[in-house]
Amino acid sequence: MNNSTENIREKSISLPITAAALRLAQKFSILDGVTSPEKKEQVYFNTLAVCAVKDYMEMMDIPTDLNASDSWNAAMRLYTDAADLKLTQVGHLECRPLKSGKFCYIPLEIPDDRIGLVAVEIDIKRQEATLLGFIKTAIAGDLAVEKLQSFDNFLQHLDCLERTKKTVQLRQWLHNIFEAGWQSVEDILVPQEPHLAFRYSSAVVRGKIINLTADISEKASATIDYFQEKPNLWRGVKEPARSVALLLAIEPKTDTETNIKVQVHPAGGADSLPLNLTLKVIDGEGKTVMEACAGSGNGYMTLEFAADRGECFSVVVKLKELCITENFAA
Repeated sequence: MNNSTENIREKSISLPITAAALRLAQKFSILDGVTSPEKKEQVYFNTLAVCAVKDYMEMMDIPTDLNASDSWNAAMRLYTDAADLKLTQVGHLECRPLKSGKFCYIPLEIPDDRIGLVAVEIDIKRQEATLLGFIKTAIAGDLAVEKLQSFDNFLQHLDCLERTKKTVQLRQWLHNIFEAGWQSVEDILVPQEPHLAFRYSSAVVRGKIINLTADISEKASATIDYFQEKPNLWRGVKEPARSVALLLAIEPKTDTETNIKVQVHPAGGADSLPLNLTLKVIDGEGKTVMEACAGSGNGYMTLEFAADRGECFSVVVKLKELCITENFAA
């Protein structure tokens, strides 16, 4: 749903245009061999927009690299409509100036790898730059202000992008590309367990072993030793796991949606999960959306859901002080 122009402006962020930014904008528009008034104005306002976004990033302790930005390259400024800022950890962000009115112009030559676009309203008379809002992808032409996402979602977008850099890209699994540590079920669970509840007809399944903390293992070992010394008591008692296998099965449902099943199984030949072992699914906003907790003698736990293409989520396996998080993009 698009925001109203009034709502966008209410949540915008206004910053002063610094004297240093004004000097840079003037310098770039003169020294780049710019001859036409139109090109000079373009470089001038692009530079002010980039400087305003950089100032905001510094306020938020988000590292940037101006020298790696196209807008800081003399040739790129001269021959293209460059107005980007390189964010060190996630990539190039477009910073498009909006002098007035309800539209932000997006040039055709913006590269496809941009991580998003921020619209910056420049008021020279008041020496003020207003970060109006952002969009995740940009289409060339005039972008209406009401189509921007409010700026209060921008940091969440960057956080998701940063996690994606350290994220398991599940769609690559469909092309038999797997990150290190993710193995076939046969490699990590031997013998094969009859209750592996992956019913998808064409699912890709991968797993990873998670070792539990030493103190948990010691307690489990002591319990097992106690029962083994007393054969009559041992009958019917399941051995709790000292390590567990985290399994994921994925199957595309449509071009934009994927079925995902997450399971945790005891590993190392154990019969049951440790008591109170917790399995969670956390969405891209950091909210727990699904959760399961192992009871006495549980052989495995399952969570199942559907995710949109590119959607970020995390799976958490927790037992007392141990907390393992794996990040994924559908």
